[in-house]
Amino acid sequence: MKQLSLALLIPIALLMVLPIASASYTIIHFNTTAALNLNGSAQVSEVYTVQMTNASLGQYESSRVSLNLTLSQWQQLLGPALAPHILNPKSGVYGFKFIPGPPTQSGPGLYTSSVLMTYIVQNVTSVNQTAPRTYQYTFNNSVFNFEHAASGQVLNPQATFTIVLPGGSSIISVYPIPDSPSSAFTKNYQNVTEVSWDAGEPLSKFALQFVVKQSLGGEVVQFFTTVYKALGIFAYVIIIAVILLFILYTYLKAEATKDSLHKSTARKRGVRKR
Repeated sequence: MKQLSLALLIPIALLMVLPIASASYTIIHFNTTAALNLNGSAQVSEVYTVQMTNASLGQYESSRVSLNLTLSQWQQLLGPALAPHILNPKSGVYGFKFIPGPPTQSGPGLYTSSVLMTYIVQNVTSVNQTAPRTYQYTFNNSVFNFEHAASGQVLNPQATFTIVLPGGSSIISVYPIPDSPSSAFTKNYQNVTEVSWDAGEPLSKFALQFVVKQSLGGEVVQFFTTVYKALGIFAYVIIIAVILLFILYTYLKAEATKDSLHKSTARKRGVRKR
């Protein structure tokens, strides 16, 4: 299940407006975490807390060991809220993994299990270079696939949404104000590495911009990466040729310096003999 097709994503979005209880299974909470990458993609992890009755325990356990079950079949079992909530319909999702955890007893006749869903989404952010080695990223809120309301998308009543920023990021604007960390707003989000929103937050006007200042070493690496993408294997040939020319230049310069020293020494000896 490397990529979910658009045909699958459309019915998933439609199912989001339905109740989250399915038979004797209930998704009581889920957390969607998007770890943003500098290339515009995001590694998304979604953890669902599923509650089930004793009567459904055997069905869940047998489904866990059935490695060939599709996401659609798990939705039929656990409910339509079990769906990717960060999506790009133009490119789908990649590296999809679904891991249902073991159930543990949480009360008389009740069991709870954590279900993990991970995947990669492209074009979650766009980037513009605003100064030398300074890049401004803007979150693309069209990738949201949360609950639909009259005013637009809102965060599901039983959900938490978290964004993990790339290393060295500085937030310059965000809306709505994150619920966590609660004191970040008063400190202008200094040294903040991740932000979270809780249930019910409106997402129709969601906005996030942050800046990443690249080190000189990172700029050099990016330059060679860009050259490689443009020239392919020939980039290595060019780099090797440049290195060889530099070595040859250094060698010839050293030899010239050595000859100059020899000639200077010979002249001094000739003067002394006279």
